[in-house]
Amino acid sequence: LNVLVAKEFLEGQVVSLQSYKESADSFMCTLIPESSSSHIEYTPGGLIYKPGGSNMQHVTSLSFLLLAYSNYLSHADMVAQCGGGAAAGPGQLRRLAKRQVDYILGDNPMGMSYMVGYGSRYPRRIHHRASSLPSLKTHPARIGCKAGSRYYLSQDPNPNLLVGAVVGGPNTTDLFPDARPVFQQSEPTTYINAPLVGLLAYFWAHPGA
Repeated sequence: LNVLVAKEFLEGQVVSLQSYKESADSFMCTLIPESSSSHIEYTPGGLIYKPGGSNMQHVTSLSFLLLAYSNYLSHADMVAQCGGGAAAGPGQLRRLAKRQVDYILGDNPMGMSYMVGYGSRYPRRIHHRASSLPSLKTHPARIGCKAGSRYYLSQDPNPNLLVGAVVGGPNTTDLFPDARPVFQQSEPTTYINAPLVGLLAYFWAHPGA
């Protein structure tokens, strides 16, 4: 909310909303590793990390906010004030968002793209029923509700590629088991992918950003 409302102040439309810009600045500064006000954890490989399942939801959402706010600041020719005379310019926020996107797509310690079907190495055993069960073409018979365990526990790659899906991602030490039962890391979700769409569209349109 602070980031969205701060846009109105940055565009010079509502001066009374300056406090939202200050709050947005403060939030952005907590995401910058070099900032004295940094409050977020990063893996050794540089990925934003928050405890719990599906960490990539935090990575893509926060990266989207970083990119959006960097553009707001850039258009207003302003910076994020981090306190103590420190500041973060739009370029710094944009580079941090880009670093997260690069990590997701394979620039990480495991050399793995966390988007299914992208690159030469990506998750093959994602926690997704339609992807892991055989298709009707190869298995026309009905599969009962409790008959999928052998596919779920199989070490074989999923027979149906869910191209474009982004999984929960690596753990706090950049390791990824690529195992269906570890659903916190291997499950794809729409709320991981949704913010990433905007990020990918921007960086595709601005390759030098």
